[in-house]
Amino acid sequence: MHIAVIGTGYVGLVTGTCFAEFGNDVICVDNVKAKIQSLQKGTIPIYEPGLDVLVSKNVKERRLSFTTDTKSAVEKSLVIFIAVGTPSKEDGSADLRYIEAVARDIAKHKNGYKVIVNKSTSPVGTGKWIRAVIEENQTDDMPFAIASNPEFLREGSAIEDFMRPDRVVIGSEQPESMAIMKELYSPLYLIETPFVETNIETAELIKYAANAFLATKISYINEMANLCELVGADVHAVAKGMGLDKRIGQKFLHPGPGYGGSCFPKDTTAIYQLAKARGADLSIIGSAIDVNRAQRQRMFDKIKEGMGDLEGKTIAVLGLAFKPNTDDMRDAPSIDIIRNIIRAGAKVKAFDPVAMENAKVDLPEVEYCEETYQTVEGCDAMIFMTEWNQFRSLDLEKIKALLKSPVVFDLRNIYGIEKMRKLGFDYHSVGRQNGTGGE
Repeated sequence: MHIAVIGTGYVGLVTGTCFAEFGNDVICVDNVKAKIQSLQKGTIPIYEPGLDVLVSKNVKERRLSFTTDTKSAVEKSLVIFIAVGTPSKEDGSADLRYIEAVARDIAKHKNGYKVIVNKSTSPVGTGKWIRAVIEENQTDDMPFAIASNPEFLREGSAIEDFMRPDRVVIGSEQPESMAIMKELYSPLYLIETPFVETNIETAELIKYAANAFLATKISYINEMANLCELVGADVHAVAKGMGLDKRIGQKFLHPGPGYGGSCFPKDTTAIYQLAKARGADLSIIGSAIDVNRAQRQRMFDKIKEGMGDLEGKTIAVLGLAFKPNTDDMRDAPSIDIIRNIIRAGAKVKAFDPVAMENAKVDLPEVEYCEETYQTVEGCDAMIFMTEWNQFRSLDLEKIKALLKSPVVFDLRNIYGIEKMRKLGFDYHSVGRQNGTGGE
C-alpha cells in the first residue's frame, strides 16, 4: 500500500518507518528542509533505540523515503497520515494550527479517493473539523474518508509498541476506509492484537482518557509517597501491595519528581480544558495536574531541607531527560528543579547520556559534563534525576570520595536506603523512611 506520513517528529517518523517495515511504500513529509536533508543522509533527529537501524534498512530497500514535496506525496498515496504537533495554548487547550495547515495542503493536492488519518493527539471533534477544512478548500469533488488512529507509543520503547501493541484503535464511519485501515495493520492479526473499531469521536477520546488515567496513577502514587514519609511507611511496599491487585496493576506506580514529556502534561491539560469548555468538571484530572505541579516543588524543598543553605554550593545532577532512553526534555521535571536550585544561589553540574544538547536550550547556566564521575567531583551533593540504567551500578565508594560531602538525593529511588547508609551517605529518597527498597 502507498502511504504518506505528514510530519517527521517522534510519532510521524516511527509510524512511517514501522509501516515501511510492514512492507508498505511510505513517503515521510516535512516542511523543514534541513530535517528532511538530514533524514535523507541517514541522520535521525530524535533519539529512539533501534530507530536508526530500521530507517536505514527500509531506505536501502526503497520502501521508505523523505521529502518536502507534499503535493507529490499526497498524489501518490492512498492513505495519508497527519502526524504533526498539537502544542498547548496558554490556557492548556490544544493548538490545531499545524493540523489545519496539513488539511489545507491535502485538500489542494488530492487527486482521487484518499483515506486521511489523524494520528496527532487532538480533541474530540477534530476529525469532523478536518473534514470541513478539506471540503472547504478542495480543488476537486473526489470523495475522501476521515479516520482517527491514535498512537500509544512510549518514548524509548516506540518500535516495540508499534510492532507489538496492546491494542490498535481505529475510528471511522465508512466501511471502506475501515477495511483499508485494517488491511494496513493486517500483520498484527498474526500476533492476535486486539482491535478497537469505533466512531471517530470515541477513538479521539480513548487516547486522552488513557493518558489522563496513567498521569493520574503517577500523581496518586506521589501523594502516597508524601504520606509515607510522614507516617514512616515504605512507598515501594505500598505500590507493590496495590499493584498485585489485578484491578489496579503494577505499572505507573513509581514515585518520583512527577510526570513530564510531550504527552502527559499536554494531554491532561487538553482534556481538562475540553471538558471545561463543554461544561464538565473533570476534577480528578484537575487534581492530578495540580499534584504533578506541586511535586516538583516538593522535590526542591526536599533538597533545600537536606542541604540547608544552598548559597554557594555546587550540586551534581545525574539525568536530565523526563525518562530514560530518550533525549526528550519537554516539560521535564529536571528543568523546574534545577532552575529553583540555581535561583537559591547554587551552581549545577549535570550529565545525561543523550539529552544534554536539548537541555542546553532550557538550562544554559548548567555546567555539562562528559560522564558521571566528572560530574560528581567536588560537589556538595548529588541528585539522581532520571533512572538511566547506567546509574544503577555505580562505584559508590568512588562517588563518596569525589563528593565534598556524601549527600545524595535519589528522586527515583534507584538505590536501597540500608545500602546507602551503610556506605556512609546522607541519603534522601522519595516515600521511604526505613527499609531496603530500591536496587
